[in-house]
Amino acid sequence: MKLSTALFSLALAVAPLAAHAGEAEIRKALLAQFPHAKISEITKTPYAGLYEVYMDGQLVYASPDGHYVFLGNVIDLAAHKNLTEARMSQLQRVDFNSLPFDQAMKWVKGDGSRKLAVFTDPDCPFCRKLEPELAKLNNVTLYLFPYPIPSLHPGSEKVAQQIWCSPDRIKAWNDYMLKGIAPTASPNCPNPVKKNMALGEKLDISGTPTLFFQNGERIPGLVPAEQLDKLLSAAAGK
Repeated sequence: MKLSTALFSLALAVAPLAAHAGEAEIRKALLAQFPHAKISEITKTPYAGLYEVYMDGQLVYASPDGHYVFLGNVIDLAAHKNLTEARMSQLQRVDFNSLPFDQAMKWVKGDGSRKLAVFTDPDCPFCRKLEPELAKLNNVTLYLFPYPIPSLHPGSEKVAQQIWCSPDRIKAWNDYMLKGIAPTASPNCPNPVKKNMALGEKLDISGTPTLFFQNGERIPGLVPAEQLDKLLSAAAGK
């Protein structure tokens, strides 16, 4: 469940949060309004007395008295820094080496010294636009996790399974993503697609492509090859 400004406005108009809020009270009040929400963390911030709530993969802020919830970015004007963006980067980092790489298609380019994990939906238009950028990279090991989102692309799960079941997965993937050549393999071989869908939910991946770098940094969306190259080298400490 993703929260929207309109949804928050409606909930706050109907019933305010608890009058004396601390971590427990804020959690209780939010869950009363959004019973299916996943609240991962509530932390008191060092600014303006606000509480930071990491909820359903996004940050919201609660006022110290618990009456109000805020959506949006907190900017430190003196430091010219987006505090929300920086905090989200921290919260969404992963232990890269703990990712189940046996559930990904491995593509080694050049010496393979830099590493990148990509959660990608074969029928996602932005994923297809990312593919030519990935093809430009060198000296990188790409771990492509087939991660269909059937609610957006109803046929993508079967396509992902067919590609995994192909004799040469990387060729089948590139044929489909770069050339529009549909895979012909049966989708019924043992495959990790369902596991990847569960993993993506656990990692709060709500859209594709989502990229994870060697240092654990997460970046969602389409990234040009030139920027990818710099990010890969920085993440690898080069």
